[in-house]
Amino acid sequence: MARKTIEQRLAQLDAQRASLKARLGKQERANDTRRKVLLGALVLHRLESGKDEFSRNLGEWLRRELPGFLTRDGDKELFADLIGKTADAQTAGSAGEATS
Repeated sequence: MARKTIEQRLAQLDAQRASLKARLGKQERANDTRRKVLLGALVLHRLESGKDEFSRNLGEWLRRELPGFLTRDGDKELFADLIGKTADAQTAGSAGEATS
């Protein structure tokens, strides 16, 4: 059996490196998604079951911040139960200021 040339071995190592980098990137994206899901679950849990001042302040903060953070209509619909009235009020308030 013929031995691989140095160039062939380097090409094989480059291919392995590229494959490992792709796997690492995929793993990092999966970890990032998992962190976001868990953090979101914690926030939703506090909003639904938290009766303390922090939970009330969290809900108020989200109603203030989410309308400006969410840019897609579909994303806004996902949070309509949380921001619906506030987003409509801000839109109406902005329209009223423009006519004054």
